[in-house]
Amino acid sequence: MAEAPGARLADPDVEARLGRLDELLEGLESAPGPTTRSATEAVALLTEVYGEALARVMDHADERVAERLAEDELLGHLLVLHDIHPEPAERRAARAVERLRPAVQERGGDVEWAGVEGQVARVRLTTGGGCGSGCGGGGDEVTDAVRAAVLAAAPELTSVEPLTETAPAFVPLTTLTHRVAP
Repeated sequence: MAEAPGARLADPDVEARLGRLDELLEGLESAPGPTTRSATEAVALLTEVYGEALARVMDHADERVAERLAEDELLGHLLVLHDIHPEPAERRAARAVERLRPAVQERGGDVEWAGVEGQVARVRLTTGGGCGSGCGGGGDEVTDAVRAAVLAAAPELTSVEPLTETAPAFVPLTTLTHRVAP
């Protein structure tokens, strides 16, 4: 069913359309022939023209408007796709890590941004030490969540390398200073 003129798409509808677009493009790319080449070239040219239009919008936007456009999830991804996002990849990735930090801390660990080397993001992960599996550690789950968040915020980065540390178990000071008499 077609949307009413001027109707806006909800995020799930946009995601569904992007998923369908991926399916259609994969189907086109796997089919041989001149029609396929023409169709994929048409999509590429259309994408390029829309990217140029978006770049021109960004040229006319003041800093506040550009920031607001970049904060929109769909527009932010399009700005990255066309290499016109106003914020550097490193800053976007660092902000994604900071947004995840409270959830990681709730699981008994910590995550901290460590920077970028080339196209590789580095994050310092600390897993909860001394509490076993009862703390909800899930180190692999945390690493996967951090990787997904960083690459979603800055897809131009090629990978995320965790610098993993294990927090020492809590040892009461009295057990270290108290000597047992012979």
